[in-house]
Amino acid sequence: MSDLVARTGRHQQRYEQGHRLVAGCIPYKYRYSNGNSGGKRKRAVEVLMINTPSGPGLLFPKGGWENDETVEDAAEREALEEAGVRGEIKELLGHYYFKSRTHKDEFCPDGSCNAAMFPLLVKEELSTWPEQGTRQRKWLTVPEALEQCRHSWMKEALATGFSRWHAAHAADDDD
Repeated sequence: MSDLVARTGRHQQRYEQGHRLVAGCIPYKYRYSNGNSGGKRKRAVEVLMINTPSGPGLLFPKGGWENDETVEDAAEREALEEAGVRGEIKELLGHYYFKSRTHKDEFCPDGSCNAAMFPLLVKEELSTWPEQGTRQRKWLTVPEALEQCRHSWMKEALATGFSRWHAAHAADDDD
């Protein structure tokens, strides 16, 4: 998989109304266990989070949305680059606004960002990925993820956006 390389630079970065446009996802999968009654298997959702070299806590994969891709493509690319997973992108959870301390530039001097977040049903976990040297991934239950999540806007995306979406659409996912 040496052909997988993370994109770098800002020359293709999208901006709108003073915000850097960001795309991200909440990668998820199901863990199955044997149930107590009649051998029926129980299904629990887990989400994938990654660490960051810039501080404590865990994050969901996200990054700049570039001019040559759709927002869904950008979210899938970030999941591959940062977490080493591929999957099926689902419908938009919502837009979340935050200020980045590390990504300020001439188009967005205060670091304002608008993140489009999506659920991503993980179909493949790669053994090697572009940012594996600086990031580790960790599967967590939703309550564990809420506890370990570094940013309040990501907690909101998980607690409201993802949880509401998952309650309405979990039955749609193939077993």
